[in-house]
Amino acid sequence: MKRFIFAAFIAAVSMPGTALAQEEEKPAITISGSATIASDYRFRGVSQSDKGMAAQGGLTLSHESGLYAGVWGSNLAGWGTFGGANMELDLIGGYKLPVADNATLDVGLVWYMYPGGADESDFAEPYVKLTGTTGPATLTAGVAYAPKQYALANVSAAPNSRGQSEDNLYLWGDGALAIGGTPLTAKAHIGYSDGNPGLGPNGTSVAPTGRYWDWSLGMDATWRNLTLNVSYVDTDISKAEAAYLQPNFSTGGDGRGSIADAAVVASVTASF
Repeated sequence: MKRFIFAAFIAAVSMPGTALAQEEEKPAITISGSATIASDYRFRGVSQSDKGMAAQGGLTLSHESGLYAGVWGSNLAGWGTFGGANMELDLIGGYKLPVADNATLDVGLVWYMYPGGADESDFAEPYVKLTGTTGPATLTAGVAYAPKQYALANVSAAPNSRGQSEDNLYLWGDGALAIGGTPLTAKAHIGYSDGNPGLGPNGTSVAPTGRYWDWSLGMDATWRNLTLNVSYVDTDISKAEAAYLQPNFSTGGDGRGSIADAAVVASVTASF
């Protein structure tokens, strides 16, 4: 009888721990997503929404092996209406590999799609980025290279010439610093584009002036699953370079106000 009571006691004590372990076991596949309202959609420093508001959202499916696939979309306006599309839809796939206790290598590809726009406006861009964390700081360095594709052609030099297709290189670095005891995180970004100098086949380009820098400084404020971001965004695209791309490169297409000049951009993101 004593042995029975002792065995029952051990079983009762061990069961909660077993149940807890089962509850804490992570699923092989996880789904995450976000929805954002932004005052402007800036892609590498250049407005894709004609300096107007943008509604954005994304969904990512991740496997415990490190493989992931996702989709992200945003409305477009002005310069960003690649071939007349009013929406950008990105298909994303990649693999994340831990290379140290506090560092991860991420290799993937983005397929930029412009539903409803002109034919041959979509293009693919592989990327590699390395992210490391030390204390409250997180640093990321990345490179994205889009091989020669008709969507990146320089038709301002040779209209309708497939032989003038160009490639595009983008290098960037990001930094984030969590401010202890607060919901705030300071953020910084710098990027360098080297690609098609001029208008693409549908009046736009990934690197509109060929070579330029973009940067931003900002702050995140997080509450539960909501994040408010306010950032100062700018490029080194000069007024003369912007004028060469007018009226495509101006607010409202009226030749006034470059869409690559300095701006304060605010956004609210809900994550799930």
